[in-house]
Amino acid sequence: MEHEQTIPEQRKEGESAPEPDTSVPRRRVGRTAFLIAGAAALGVLAGTVTGYAVQYHREPTPLPPLAQQKMAAPEPAAMNHSTSRRSINANRWHKADDDLAKKLVEVPGGVQDGFSGPVSPDAFSADYFLEPAGGLGGLGRQIKRIATARWAEDGRDFVEIHLLQFRDRHGAEEFYSGVLDYMPDAKHAGNTGKEFPGVPADFGRMWIDSEARQKPGYHPMRQGRVLVRRGDTVMSVEWTNNRGDVDEKALVELAKRQMERL
Repeated sequence: MEHEQTIPEQRKEGESAPEPDTSVPRRRVGRTAFLIAGAAALGVLAGTVTGYAVQYHREPTPLPPLAQQKMAAPEPAAMNHSTSRRSINANRWHKADDDLAKKLVEVPGGVQDGFSGPVSPDAFSADYFLEPAGGLGGLGRQIKRIATARWAEDGRDFVEIHLLQFRDRHGAEEFYSGVLDYMPDAKHAGNTGKEFPGVPADFGRMWIDSEARQKPGYHPMRQGRVLVRRGDTVMSVEWTNNRGDVDEKALVELAKRQMERL
């Protein structure tokens, strides 16, 4: 007969067994993890500093030699009586910056009042505009230089060629557009003109005066004009006849020759 203390205690009828404790105990982060992370950061920093220190004490690695050891460039010259703006800025000079007057067609031999060379904006305005006081107006600040060629033939035909170079394309466009605006007026050509052969419509125009201008005691004057814009330069070719007749074919041929020089 077993001892009563060795017999498990019988649960009373209706009582349920206690539920087991399934909760996960909260894990506490120890100091060891922080120490490991700090050591890793210090290790990276120390490695970076050491790398810079080693690289600093090394001799610099020479660069590979250039394919062209010596660049072709004008040698600097000492200033003297022949020094020019071009010789000082030789490395920044463009072929388009050559003397503008050299691009003018040659004045024919045997003509009267022949001239070819640079002119100032004021002199150009006095000869070109009906109101010289206004001159080039706001365009005066945009003009870079002007070159003119002119001559007279047989006392009847008077030719003038103007090359106007502006500081940028915008100045050339503004001048070109301004001429197109006033040429249809009666005191100018009196018509809208026509396209110049061989030039896009927006870059060239030609006019022949609709009527000859007459004053008592003077011969009737009629003028033909060609205006062409190319880049920052505007070309104006004028052919005036004091018998009221302009040779359009000769005007076109002259303007084409001048365009070739540009």
